Amino acid sequence: MGSQVAAQLVKLGVPKRNIHIPRSLTCDLTKMDNCRDAVKGKDLVIHLAGKVGGIGFNQQRPGELFYDNLMMGTQLIEAARIARGGKFVVVGTVCSYPKNTSVPFKESDLWQGYPEETNAPYGLAKKMLLVQAQSYRQQYGFNAIYLMPVNLYGPGDNFDSSSSHVIPALIKKVFQAKKDKSKFIEVWGTGKASREFLYVEDAAKGIILAAGKYEGHEPVNLGSGMEITIKDLVIKICRLMKYNGEIRWDKTKPDGQPRRLLDISRAEREFGFKAATNFEDGLARTVKWYSHSNSNKRGR
Repeated sequence: MGSQVAAQLVKLGVPKRNIHIPRSLTCDLTKMDNCRDAVKGKDLVIHLAGKVGGIGFNQQRPGELFYDNLMMGTQLIEAARIARGGKFVVVGTVCSYPKNTSVPFKESDLWQGYPEETNAPYGLAKKMLLVQAQSYRQQYGFNAIYLMPVNLYGPGDNFDSSSSHVIPALIKKVFQAKKDKSKFIEVWGTGKASREFLYVEDAAKGIILAAGKYEGHEPVNLGSGMEITIKDLVIKICRLMKYNGEIRWDKTKPDGQPRRLLDISRAEREFGFKAATNFEDGLARTVKWYSHSNSNKRGR
């Protein structure tokens, strides 16, 4: 996401030398001194940093996910307030919504219940940044906005088996099954849960639009308006990758949140954002990128 946002800013004419991107290897944002350095002298801060992963990663590291995400966001916002900088864009998560939110998820539903258990620590940590942004706006006049993107995907995603989200995890699984000539793949859950996906380039454009045009205190969903079950998603990926093996469902593993589909009307109304990438096209580009990258690795 960060790379896409930076690329979009350059396309809009922002000089590369004016874009500062702290990296986790050299800048630990759970440390306040690093947060102060990161926001110093900045006209615009877009908070995209996060420790994230799929269901398994969330189950294994709930404490880390809560602490790291809360501390990074809280301290960056506080550091920016003290520095009296410009606008602050908080990029939250769809995981903050209650487990059984009515579909489509409206921003007004955010406080109607507890998040789905497997990713609640992460979702709540990000949700607290909305509270902070709104309270800082009220008390200090701090210019912060809060965006909630749905599940993202696209070229350059995290394909690490231990921490990837559903689309990269499935693409990698099918790629490996083809390479090993395996007759089946195993997928977590029942396949009945549904998800909405937003292509990363569209998400970057939405964030930049909001940074330039949105001045409200209410959170805003960023989504595509599509919904697909995990079962249909697996079938679609297998078809795109020309894999004809069996799909075996491990029903002892959790499905996660039952459904995800956002009401995206506020983003279009407030700053004219509407996703442009067809899901089939975006998925094909992601598959092509991963397959090409790993074919090159095999050839070296």
